[in-house]
Amino acid sequence: MLSLLTQPRSPYARKVRITLAEKGIAFDLQTEVPWDSTTKTPEFNPLEKLPVLIPDEGKPVYESHFILEWLEAKYPAPQYYDIHPQTQDDLLFAKQVEVVSDGMCDACVMLFFEKQRENPSKEWNARQMRKVEGGLKALSEWVGEKDFLVEDRLTLADIAAGSVLGYMTVRFKMIPWREQYPNLARYVDRLEERESFKDTKPYPQNITDKIV
Repeated sequence: MLSLLTQPRSPYARKVRITLAEKGIAFDLQTEVPWDSTTKTPEFNPLEKLPVLIPDEGKPVYESHFILEWLEAKYPAPQYYDIHPQTQDDLLFAKQVEVVSDGMCDACVMLFFEKQRENPSKEWNARQMRKVEGGLKALSEWVGEKDFLVEDRLTLADIAAGSVLGYMTVRFKMIPWREQYPNLARYVDRLEERESFKDTKPYPQNITDKIV
């Protein structure tokens, strides 16, 4: 069985967990906090980042976008659900959505880390917020009033977008994006009704070590 090392609030890991659920792939979930002194993350990823997917045989797989590529290669359609759109243009667009969504995640994580400092930089926070706001605007324009971003079914694009929006709902309640972009709020609320999203909803975690 596959093992997945992750932390409960990670939007990157949620992408992997949703994909595993949609494909119907059994896995063992192991909770880790990569910056705690007790973490085992460096044993599997030299970059000390989560998530890490550990197969029964072969090398550990890390970085969420590469894990999803690995899963598509190792567990292809038609036996398993295909998260990739069928046409090249749609696939390229889905990967662009993933780039924007992951970039928003990166900016949110940087905002969280900066908040831990004694004297947070207003300029740094403003720069990260511009990335988040730019990403929200792009996602809102791409989603429009649709249920899914491409092909009228769940794909990589929705998994990536839904994960970052779900993360912001839990971690960044002070950002009024749901009021600013009601179409995005409706879009992610529809996604959250899927079992794969319900079962992976992020929740608070305990951090024992200083991280900045």
